[in-house]
Amino acid sequence: MPGTRVVIAEKSPSPSQVEVAGGWARGPLAQALFRTLRTPMGALGLALLSLLILAALLAPLIAPFSPIDQLRGRELTPPGWPHLLGTDEFGRDLFSRILFGARISLLVGVVAVGVGAGIGIPSGLVAGYFGGWLDAVIMRLWDVLLAFPGILMGIAVITILGAGAVNAALALAIVSIPQFSRLMRACVLVEREREYVQAARCLGAADRRIALRHILPNSLGPVLVQITISMGFAVLLEAGLSFLGIGTQPPDPSWGSMLKESRPYLARAPWYGIWPGMALAILLLGLNYLTDALRDALDPKMARRRLFH
Repeated sequence: MPGTRVVIAEKSPSPSQVEVAGGWARGPLAQALFRTLRTPMGALGLALLSLLILAALLAPLIAPFSPIDQLRGRELTPPGWPHLLGTDEFGRDLFSRILFGARISLLVGVVAVGVGAGIGIPSGLVAGYFGGWLDAVIMRLWDVLLAFPGILMGIAVITILGAGAVNAALALAIVSIPQFSRLMRACVLVEREREYVQAARCLGAADRRIALRHILPNSLGPVLVQITISMGFAVLLEAGLSFLGIGTQPPDPSWGSMLKESRPYLARAPWYGIWPGMALAILLLGLNYLTDALRDALDPKMARRRLFH
């Protein structure tokens, strides 16, 4: 009608629409990772992890001595030159052993989390999407593993497979499978009822396409947080298994085995146990900082707070 004005209310943009860098929009996961690295906690966690990873990769170039060579006459030498962190009861350089021990700890954590997530995420996706008897069978199978504490399950698996870093990684992978599977299943149960899934079904999309192209990417946020948590747990559990003598075997260096071997000498050589303990603490601190920052970045309430403040 003449004189009538039509006012169209514009919808306020969502955080995902506002956060655009360089003229291109990022996906939700990419935005979360970008926000994680912009926070002081996330940047510090990444810096600590990067430092340890770089030290582990360059260990053959940085280490002044072989981690297994025994230098007679230099047993329990205090920190100084040429042994920056001192030596152990066999005259082995602690700085070199800690560098090579970082390789084992990081490798065990990556392998354990990689295998656990590689089995747990697909099984949780299948169980959550299809449900029914398939869901019941998969979840009851993982419930059997959840019935045992992680350390006891690790000891049982290593008892069967034998001691060693590789077997310790496999044991930790078996322990982490139910956690990834149950978390993924819970996320899928929420996402499969969303409107975009119903719209995809109405358009004739196959179940495989809906599960892999739509539900899986939107369910990975909490799983990414669980990956960092599980890696810290795996590193700590590997140190515990090595401390008990069933993880990494001598003469290979391991932070857990170094802590075990330092116990009789703590009064005489306190540095022997301090350095591997500090290395383990730095790794776990970096993982915890990165986990907290990633969790906050994936929280929608935190995203809205950053948008409007």
